[in-house]
Amino acid sequence: MGEPREVAKFGEIADGEAKLVEVDDKEIALFNSGGKFFAIDNECTHVGGPLCEGELDGRTVTCPWHGAEFDITTGEVLAPPAEENVGCYKVVVDGDSIKIEV
Repeated sequence: MGEPREVAKFGEIADGEAKLVEVDDKEIALFNSGGKFFAIDNECTHVGGPLCEGELDGRTVTCPWHGAEFDITTGEVLAPPAEENVGCYKVVVDGDSIKIEV
């Protein structure tokens, strides 16, 4: 993993919401769950649905296209139709800056 890159400011993403960010041409879904931030690949491994647009329930995001579920803390698949995990990235909060290591 490389140096953490700033992708958002604290306060930009409300609790229970997500934001699509891009680091080195990679689309990443950045989530705020209970004031903690988590980052996973934005593309569902089933057929590419945008996870940043999915419904967030605690630490589980549901793909808006076909309902696959992923753990935003690990990228692990929790429910089909997806069978493969998504990438997960370390998030660093530095003052009001939110950074991701890719």
